[in-house]
Amino acid sequence: MSSRLPATLIGGYLGAGKTTLVNALLRGADGRRLAVLVNDFGELPIDADLIEAREGNLLSISGGCICCSFGSDLIAAIMELRAADRPIDHLLIETSGVALPATIAQSLQLIPDIDVNGIVVLADAECVRDRAADRYMGDTVLAQLAAADIIVLNKVDLISPEQTSATTAWLKQVAPRARLLPARRANLPPELILTRQDEQTKGRFFASGHDTAQLATVGFEIDGNGDPEALAQALADASLHLLRVKGIVRDRHGALVAVHVMGRRASVEPAPRAVQGPGRLVCIGLAHEIDAKAVVDAIAARPPFAARIV
Repeated sequence: MSSRLPATLIGGYLGAGKTTLVNALLRGADGRRLAVLVNDFGELPIDADLIEAREGNLLSISGGCICCSFGSDLIAAIMELRAADRPIDHLLIETSGVALPATIAQSLQLIPDIDVNGIVVLADAECVRDRAADRYMGDTVLAQLAAADIIVLNKVDLISPEQTSATTAWLKQVAPRARLLPARRANLPPELILTRQDEQTKGRFFASGHDTAQLATVGFEIDGNGDPEALAQALADASLHLLRVKGIVRDRHGALVAVHVMGRRASVEPAPRAVQGPGRLVCIGLAHEIDAKAVVDAIAARPPFAARIV
């Protein structure tokens, strides 16, 4: 199994819903062992009923998860976490409201066994445009949005459909490469963000308890031995409107590799040793945008790969 630890950055300006999302991910961990790194516990009030124990700058969370405060030295905190040899499936890094996720992602590239899975930026549907126009905070807000692989337009239930459409159109202009996902109370399926190895094997994505009505999932069987990096980049193309892709394909030598796409970010790594069988991919997108035939055509444009919808 690959030793690289997938890491997701969660950013967004003050009040956008980062705390709500992190707590939801912890509640929906479903056996995944998550590590959450935050600047300070005071900035991320983990729901009290999730906390099992507190020791200094570390919280033990129910379900085998942990939450650590890293202060000003994120790299040192991650190195300490890895040195402790804790069993971790996924690392979540909740940035401060004024931090720039792109800068943090660049710093993480200094750690060889960390794989930046994606940058998720939350935007407050009620006020993101006003904040972006503010003379003091505007540059920070726009830089946060520009760094995103997925922008969660949160609190859409607090504005009208017309306002939602206008804000969505504006976001597509200021962050044209990001995938946009409307949400209420940051209620996202954890599987949209988190990766677990058995899900690659079984092709599972969603538990039924989440509000996924606006999302659609399409599965594909993949034939052929080819260039998985080129395939991953093709699936990250904005024209396909895919939020998330996970799966297994065979490289030119016939070895199974894991393919991940989150928004515009794509990566390939060795598949877990236990994974067997044919190549397969599962794709998530908004129900009104995802086009299974377009995905099939995009895969066919990277021969010898070929796809069938399942």
